[in-house]
Amino acid sequence: NGSRDNRRQALVTSTPRVILIHGNGGATAADGWLPFVERDLALLGLEVVNCTFPDNVRARASVWLRFLETLGADDNTVLIGHSSGAVAAMRYAETHRLLGSVLVGVCHTDLGDAGERASGYYRDPWRWSDIRRHQQWIGIFHSADDPLIPVAEARFVASQLGCSYFEHSDRGHFVERAPFPELVQFVRRRLTA
Repeated sequence: NGSRDNRRQALVTSTPRVILIHGNGGATAADGWLPFVERDLALLGLEVVNCTFPDNVRARASVWLRFLETLGADDNTVLIGHSSGAVAAMRYAETHRLLGSVLVGVCHTDLGDAGERASGYYRDPWRWSDIRRHQQWIGIFHSADDPLIPVAEARFVASQLGCSYFEHSDRGHFVERAPFPELVQFVRRRLTA
């Protein structure tokens, strides 16, 4: 059918959208590297959504996953999540198609923290194959000196997803207010591949 082929071609050539997802504990869209990544990806011609998510203290899965749906995260969307935002991106990809995702400071357990446990992200087993199958590519950035999330967490996630993994030694939990050129370059390479 010619019209179906035209629609498919329009989807392929439409500009990908990037949604940035901050962490919990009261984090906002203005924190750390998020504004810099927003600016740098927009300079590449991408549509970037960087907004403070509702329920940003507890970051409950029931609120954040629904909010991603209202933002229209779909198979032409790249999710870039930090900390709890990375966990939300993984859970979203279990049941939704995405173009790709970047996970910064990611974990797969509640780390023994009652607040994390209450968020609802860790109740069910991870559906690793669905996360992988529902997107074309995934990248993980972690630092061995992260004081909040042990590096073994990110290494485990990377092994389960079979994705690109970038480990630093001196970036902590990636909260510095500075550009994040490695992340921007990774996204650019993936979108032009």
